Amino acid sequence: MKTITERPDVAIIVLTRNAGRLWPEWINALQNQSVRAGRYLVIDSMSADHTAELAAAAGMEVVRIHPDDFSHGGTRQMAAQLCPDAQLLVYLTQDAILHQVDSLETLLRHCDEDEHVAMAYGRHLPRAGADLLERHARGFTYPAVSSVRDRSCFKTMGYRAAFASDVYAVYRASALRSIGGFPQHIIVSEDSYVAARLLLAGWKTVYSAESTVEHSHQYSLLQVFRRYFDVGVFHASEQPLMQAVGAPDREAGAYVRSLIAYLYERKKWLLPLAALQTTVRLVGFRLGKRYQRLPLAICRLVSIQQAYWLHEANRPAAVLTEAVPVGLGMGFLPVPAMPLSEQKKIEKSVKILLQNVDKERLEY
Repeated sequence: MKTITERPDVAIIVLTRNAGRLWPEWINALQNQSVRAGRYLVIDSMSADHTAELAAAAGMEVVRIHPDDFSHGGTRQMAAQLCPDAQLLVYLTQDAILHQVDSLETLLRHCDEDEHVAMAYGRHLPRAGADLLERHARGFTYPAVSSVRDRSCFKTMGYRAAFASDVYAVYRASALRSIGGFPQHIIVSEDSYVAARLLLAGWKTVYSAESTVEHSHQYSLLQVFRRYFDVGVFHASEQPLMQAVGAPDREAGAYVRSLIAYLYERKKWLLPLAALQTTVRLVGFRLGKRYQRLPLAICRLVSIQQAYWLHEANRPAAVLTEAVPVGLGMGFLPVPAMPLSEQKKIEKSVKILLQNVDKERLEY
């Protein structure tokens, strides 16, 4: 008989929008955990399927928001504020399936055993059927060995020290409050932003390889380009923090070398696809880093995070008037200056153009 540990000090938070076919499995995995939290909170962005209804039927509290009000940092901060009595906040996404009955118990243990640990995140395992490129990505990013990081790790690891994933993570509420919580207006990578600030403030973070979820995706090249454009926007928008923790360039090189070796041993014929995917990532990332020189309409067309561009403070400072250097050794990506009337036409058509671009919905 399974022993259930009551944890009234813990709040489980999940952000949802049209969770789809994985949602019943997600709920079942949560209900089978060896830990029972004091609160289960779902922040739902007006799902058109049965996401909210199934959550409520499972006994979870559901708060509904408009999709235009969603942001990766702001919505998570709102959820934290809705759980003022919780000492530990566990964040999950709707497609991260808890893999073990003690996944949560194992993750929480890091905060229980060391009061200096501000957050811990678990290991992501590829789903059955994931292709080799995705399996390598999971294995490289989430290795089989756990690690503890502190401020000194920036000297040896650079940006990698700040990497974290709130797809599945626990945060100490007092530590989160000590740095001002999640940022309100951030396009993506709010998890690494928070981890970096916690480390710089003297806290520890933990990668827990023993606590696992099933979580992987198979993205098209267009989806890869759009996602890495947003990552580039993040790096451009948070330059002071990037300068403090180190650039990701060294990590990118290690990833490419690892991917080549991995595919060479298994399916060499995938190497050209891997090279193309890597090039698309780099182009998207470097274009995103230069978003301030792009017309707003182009940013909205390329970006996955549509709601981000609705806020005046997040918009590009100027309309592009010259070529944008992408920096791949292939010269320049020319984008001519665009009249205001043409920009408005593009903005009106953005919704139509984006309707069927992505095979998968935005990852909440």
